[in-house]
Amino acid sequence: MEKKNLDWENMGFSYMQTDKRYVANYKDGKWDDGALIDDANIVMNECAGVLQYSQSVFEGLKAYTTEDGHIVTFRPDLNASRMVDSAKRLEMPPFPEDRFVDAVAQVVKANAAYVPPYGSGATLYIRPYMFGINPVIGVKPADEYQFRIFATPVGPYFKGGAKPITICVSDFDRAAPHGTGHIKAGLNYAMSLHAIVTAHANGFDENMYLDSATRTKVEETGGANFIFVTKDNKVVTPHSSTILPSITRRSIMYVAEHYLGLEVEERDVYFDEVKDFAECGLCGTAAVISPVGKVVNHGEEICFPSGMEKMGPVTQKLYDTLTGIQMGHIEAPEGWIKVIE
Repeated sequence: MEKKNLDWENMGFSYMQTDKRYVANYKDGKWDDGALIDDANIVMNECAGVLQYSQSVFEGLKAYTTEDGHIVTFRPDLNASRMVDSAKRLEMPPFPEDRFVDAVAQVVKANAAYVPPYGSGATLYIRPYMFGINPVIGVKPADEYQFRIFATPVGPYFKGGAKPITICVSDFDRAAPHGTGHIKAGLNYAMSLHAIVTAHANGFDENMYLDSATRTKVEETGGANFIFVTKDNKVVTPHSSTILPSITRRSIMYVAEHYLGLEVEERDVYFDEVKDFAECGLCGTAAVISPVGKVVNHGEEICFPSGMEKMGPVTQKLYDTLTGIQMGHIEAPEGWIKVIE
């Protein structure tokens, strides 16, 4: 398929409407067959459950062109599984995992002209989401739901490469114990908006959230998990029941252990020990890994030895290996790459 005539090299990270999107509806206790449609607009009642009580969950993944010219997605089965967990926590009917993966493939195939060419640095961002759509005025789960997927081409999250960022320890809490921090619900991101706007206003790129129970342990940022590297090259990531289980983080830890031969550890990470790490990064779908050069806690600066000019050496190897797997330079573990036929 001929590609759209777009400026792939200079594309920003923002929404662009594409030709097709997938829609399925849940009514009377079952999902309909679903279909690709042209209309990007959603029509719903003013009292729809999502508008009144924020009953919505979502996912994010990418499709891209590999070096050999194939269009692929990265571990969509894990996005499907995580969305099931998110839906169950908000009393929503899970969308079947096999249908999720198939719907992703349908959307990518239908919008193949928008999948950026190999080497451009751009990708096709895919956004599956689901929400309560029937009128709900009492506080209760909706009875009817809509599952949708749209896709939009996006440029690299960081133009000109990933420079280390400066983050601050937030005074706000991201998630409560036994709350919804472990699922990908829209409401989690809504509550983080004030915190990130505040951080930006104070000159910081992101927040470091501590656990809300004791405020002694590192959790995550508003939209990414942390990875740390010790001075003896062990890769450490925080363990917590209130952080989102990142697919990128899970993949990085596997790559660290099985491709780079590094020791890995998922455990409680206390803020007091952050100063002792050699490297720090944020990991997620959008940027893969964002290096952190400095953490500021109410004026007290923690500067990582890796510095503010470039990724630390271990973080760089992790980034290069994972993106190499995604782009087809490096052989992937079985099941990680789904080729869109």
